[in-house]
Amino acid sequence: MKTRFLPFLLLAACAQDPVTDYLGGFGDPIRGAALYAPRNLGDTSIYAGDPAGAAMAAAQMEFLARSFTTDPVRGPSMSPTLQPMLDAGRDEMRGYLGIAPGAPDQVTERRLRGASEALRAGDEAAARAALSEPSIFTAGAAGTLGRLAAMPALPRVREAAGAVNAELARLDRPSRFR
Repeated sequence: MKTRFLPFLLLAACAQDPVTDYLGGFGDPIRGAALYAPRNLGDTSIYAGDPAGAAMAAAQMEFLARSFTTDPVRGPSMSPTLQPMLDAGRDEMRGYLGIAPGAPDQVTERRLRGASEALRAGDEAAARAALSEPSIFTAGAAGTLGRLAAMPALPRVREAAGAVNAELARLDRPSRFR
């Protein structure tokens, strides 16, 4: 009877970073990010006072906005409305945090992830260093950290989170017309 709950415990343990830790690293990172999107991005105001969590959520938004267009399996069959919603969510997150609109997404994601990990380890200097690229973080490291610590609810991010989760569910459903 106890082993029946093991998969749920594993999922809960891997939820901190759904992209890199989904199912202990054995799962599909796009699936992990999409499944956790409503919880991690549905109400970004839950990160007020938690800049490490906010940085990880922002990294997840960057990852999701990029991943569906580059995924050879899901990309061709995704709804044409999904990518504009993901882009709008990413743009809203970037606008709030003071991230340059044209910042390279993978570099931005990596730096946000690094800041989150540094903050979780209690190393604010390393977090500032991760956010110190002025061509990406136009608000500066201190400004971005301040914004991460005061994260409000971001409605476009919430909509993107729901849309990507629903799209994954749609793509997972077997089609009767195949």
